[in-house]
Amino acid sequence: MQDGTISNNTRQLLDIFCERLGYCFTQFQLLQTALTHRSHSTPHNERLEFLGDAILNCVISGIIYKHFPELPEGHLSRLRANFVNQKALSSIALNLQMDKLVRLGEGELKSGGYHRPSILADTFEALLGAIYLDSDYAQVETVVMAIYLPLIQNIDLKSPAKDPKTLLQEFLQSQKLSLPEYLVVTTSGKAHKQKFKVECVISSLNIRTAGEGTNRRSAEQVAAKLAYEKICLHHTH
Repeated sequence: MQDGTISNNTRQLLDIFCERLGYCFTQFQLLQTALTHRSHSTPHNERLEFLGDAILNCVISGIIYKHFPELPEGHLSRLRANFVNQKALSSIALNLQMDKLVRLGEGELKSGGYHRPSILADTFEALLGAIYLDSDYAQVETVVMAIYLPLIQNIDLKSPAKDPKTLLQEFLQSQKLSLPEYLVVTTSGKAHKQKFKVECVISSLNIRTAGEGTNRRSAEQVAAKLAYEKICLHHTH
């Protein structure tokens, strides 16, 4: 969708989308706004994205809290982060074929913005915000449940855990915070027996941790683990 007018063909696409979503809007302009990127026109979807982000976190928290009664808080937080990170949300948006409906400015269109994960994830969150304003929290919960429940039911809690760098990155993405920067502080020892010291810096949270390892990658993992543990400790208290 590239312009502000709504052709019959576009309206048909939106009607099909609503059927796929399982929700029909009563205030059609809310859906239009949810699908409008700031590069296209105003009103755009950034305020709806803000609203949808908060609602999605709350709904997912409630779902996994009920579905996994034995999991402690830290595990629930990590599980939620996996469901609301950019990769997960953009995948859902693609499954809903939102890439065919998002309204982008000419520059974003030329650069392939309709396939950009950040734009798709933000648009999905804006959609949830629009549903909330068009109806209520319970309706958003119904839509989210229909999308997420099959994913949640297929989770294997016994599968190998993700590495610290992945966990840290997914958490920061879920909170829309800048990604960590890894800096090599020192290297020592001979070529066949080197020791690396790496710092993990998260400026937005004022966190700086250091890890050591026999190679840069292992040192980064140690630093990421310490940073992630600091974040979890903060969220627990």
